[in-house]
Amino acid sequence: MINAQQLDLTAAALAQVLTFRQPADVVLSAFFRRQRKLGVRDRQEIAETVFATIRHLQKIQKMLPRPHNKPRRAALAALVLGRGLSIHAVKSLCDAEEKQWLVELKEHKSDFAATLATAAELPEWLTDCLQQQGWDENQIIAFGRSVMQAAPLDVRVNTLKGKRDKILAVLQAEGLRAEATPYSPWGIRLYDKPALNRHPLFLDGVLEVQDEGSQLLALLTGVKRGQIAVDFCAGAGGKTLAMGAMMAGCGRLYALDVAEKRLANLKPRMVRAGLTNIHPQRIDNEHDARIARLKGKADCVLVDAPCSGLGTLRRNPDLKYRQSGDNVEALQQQQRSILQAASTLVRSGGRLIYATCSILEAENQQQLNDFLAANTGWHIEPVQTLLKSHALPAMQGDYLQLNTSEHHTDGFFAAVLTRIK
Repeated sequence: MINAQQLDLTAAALAQVLTFRQPADVVLSAFFRRQRKLGVRDRQEIAETVFATIRHLQKIQKMLPRPHNKPRRAALAALVLGRGLSIHAVKSLCDAEEKQWLVELKEHKSDFAATLATAAELPEWLTDCLQQQGWDENQIIAFGRSVMQAAPLDVRVNTLKGKRDKILAVLQAEGLRAEATPYSPWGIRLYDKPALNRHPLFLDGVLEVQDEGSQLLALLTGVKRGQIAVDFCAGAGGKTLAMGAMMAGCGRLYALDVAEKRLANLKPRMVRAGLTNIHPQRIDNEHDARIARLKGKADCVLVDAPCSGLGTLRRNPDLKYRQSGDNVEALQQQQRSILQAASTLVRSGGRLIYATCSILEAENQQQLNDFLAANTGWHIEPVQTLLKSHALPAMQGDYLQLNTSEHHTDGFFAAVLTRIK
């Protein structure tokens, strides 16, 4: 149960978080650094209430149009709407006016289902986009409610150092609530979110934290030992490491990214995973001259393009308030340029994988349609055919499109193209 001091600190944090000028986790981390005397339990209570506020913000805004100006009331609403506390349970934290306001909030609870945005807990700009691409209200509500739930912890077994069945048995024997992921042959899902960073299997490079959807993107590359492969937007390198394991550490795998810090984080992970065939390379942009030496040489190029990230709302619920239709348009231009540049690295007969962590067709199918219209000599490889030996959810068309409400993964999209000339 949250106490008065924790509530005051939660309100102070929300005053900053709810402006959405920065990611919520960044703001909260900075806030906790300034509050050095807070214990673990204090931080948990504050963080849980902050994220409950974000997850239920559409409802809260109906009663509190500018919640960052009244963050204490927003926090109280989150305790009732998001954390399931009764008004009686929080009455000791409230003055008479706040208690009356909570009563009115509860009285309006039945009205929230009448509006799509509040029923789905998604902002109107996003529900409009989803309706325009053919989603009906039930699909939108199902998706919105699915991403209000915190994600479990997915890990990937490094096949160079272990087999999933044996590692799963070890984790279960330790009392962890763990099961094999249904689609990825390397994945294990942990439901109680144990701290893995000190676990021997993590320290030895047997396990890597990676969402099952992200694992499937690596699987789609089909990369093999001895090949030349490129992870064009490598980031911190989760998919790079999975590809390196698929290559059994043989061949050359180039990890390209514009952020030096992200690539620096990849290097110790490479060592832990026992991979020596990965070559991190910082680039200035997709047209960097240092990429030219790979032109027409790569057997496989993965483009996990910068995107809205709307497939990760379970982990980053504030993204739906930090993104907008205008941002998505700007991202589309960047995606188009990156995909075009990356395609030049693929050899004849090689494979190009375009992926995002987005549920928007504008970032996904439309980008592929535009690319194919502007470039001859490419053939779409149906995902179902490529992964026919693996259990996969039913897909419409040739692409992989994961939806949190249906597949319990992040909302990844992927399409595979083969260069035929």
